[in-house]
Amino acid sequence: MTHSLPLRDDLVALFPGQGSLVGGAGLPWRDSAHWSLVDRISDAADIDVAQLLLEASDEDVVRTDRAQIATFALSLVGYHELLDRGLRPRYLLGHSLGEFSALVASGLLSVDDGARLIAVRGAAMAQAAEEIEGSMIAVMGGDEEARDNLYGLTDAWVANINGTGQIVLSGTRGGLDYVLASHRELGWRRATPLAVGGAFHSPLMAGAQHLLDAALASARWGETDHVVIANVDARAHSSAEEWRELLSRQLTSPVQFLDATLALPETVRWTVEMPPAGVLTGLTKRIRDFERQISPLTPLEIQEILL
Repeated sequence: MTHSLPLRDDLVALFPGQGSLVGGAGLPWRDSAHWSLVDRISDAADIDVAQLLLEASDEDVVRTDRAQIATFALSLVGYHELLDRGLRPRYLLGHSLGEFSALVASGLLSVDDGARLIAVRGAAMAQAAEEIEGSMIAVMGGDEEARDNLYGLTDAWVANINGTGQIVLSGTRGGLDYVLASHRELGWRRATPLAVGGAFHSPLMAGAQHLLDAALASARWGETDHVVIANVDARAHSSAEEWRELLSRQLTSPVQFLDATLALPETVRWTVEMPPAGVLTGLTKRIRDFERQISPLTPLEIQEILL
């Protein structure tokens, strides 16, 4: 990690979750000077990440145990390209899996420990999803009362608060079918099933907890001068003890992305989303006004950034 660059107080780097990945996402990045990170992550996680990024189909790459490590690797390649450009954001914000990417970018976790944690997390979540069938849906176009109506449902839980009018729910098939059928009565204009492999960020992921906690306990933690805002409570944290607990809680707790974005100070005027980019830029622009938001799809687009 390059620490000699000055920190930019006006810039936040956004790190996407696994839902941003599509087949072939790594193709524009394979000639990056930092593609060797993919090989390093492959070795640490014992997964051929290059194959996932370059050759896997949309259907194959969305599997939880594949999508997480591939997204993590591609985001770090993009972040190092950003550093090469001389841009080092003080603020780092990830969504779900992206929180691990942000912690590695900050220096709090090493690339190797981050890769190992994500490999364990992805495999454990996939196993938990096989043991208890579940999925996720997005509801859109609701107000505060509609949000309140989502708490206390049977077999459905708030998983991602992505904006004032967009919430993602996790649950059992029966629990989500009820919401799909009743979303208008609950105050939401639209309800859409998501193509995911499980009921993430809900109690249905509890089966993965012991494996993730064991991996977190063995990780080594460093120090950082970045500000990393947590998904669980939308606050900045810096100690290893805090982050072990936060990453553990994140497995079964909602991602508070709305509040985390609002927690960025007014000095933050620019966002740059790491690859595979686009989703978080779309979310954040609906939450608050930024002067400029950039979601580069190639290294060249990062090299051409002028702030």
